[in-house]
Amino acid sequence: MTATASTVDGAAEEAGRVARTPDDAPRNPRAVVALLLRGPGGVVRAVGLVCVVVGLSARGPVDAALFALVLAGLVVPLAGRVAPGLDAAYGVGLLAAAWCGALGLYERVAWLDVAAHLVVTGLVAAVAHLVVARRTGAVVEPAHATGPAARFASVAVTASLGLALSVAWEVGEYLGNAYVDAEIHVGYADTVGDLVMGGLGSAVAGVVLLRRRSAA
Repeated sequence: MTATASTVDGAAEEAGRVARTPDDAPRNPRAVVALLLRGPGGVVRAVGLVCVVVGLSARGPVDAALFALVLAGLVVPLAGRVAPGLDAAYGVGLLAAAWCGALGLYERVAWLDVAAHLVVTGLVAAVAHLVVARRTGAVVEPAHATGPAARFASVAVTASLGLALSVAWEVGEYLGNAYVDAEIHVGYADTVGDLVMGGLGSAVAGVVLLRRRSAA
């Protein structure tokens, strides 16, 4: 009876440790699954997995690869202990952007590409800032930006990360057009416009992070 109680207490202590430090990788597969599916972001990750299956079975290799990349991205917020609301919004943004591309909506709706780069890049930049700050300590975390200089630096970091990721995305689009599928749209005006909208969205996200830093 004593041994059983000790075992239960040990399991409870381990569960509490995982709950207190979600950035630590749980060793139990069930704990890993529980972490991935926790909260509204977990629901989005489950939907992302379904999208990969749909891509593999009904959409073709290009869309399957796209949704697999998105699914990998959906796990990123867990590394930065991102707030549940931002976790879910980020995931929904990534999935919506992917489906718009897969269904060719960007070519049919002129403003949709601009809106996607503005909003989704902002969400990605916000998550990236929190992950880099909390995992490496190399940049200013919004929660610690108390003076004018620190607050400006925090917004600048978010905007810079968004711009850097936008550049990486545009390079990926170019490579995809050149070597994977010629239907992937690229062009000088499109690229510059995407970068401008991505930078603007990321700067706005940096300001929002400061205003909501207590909740993050």
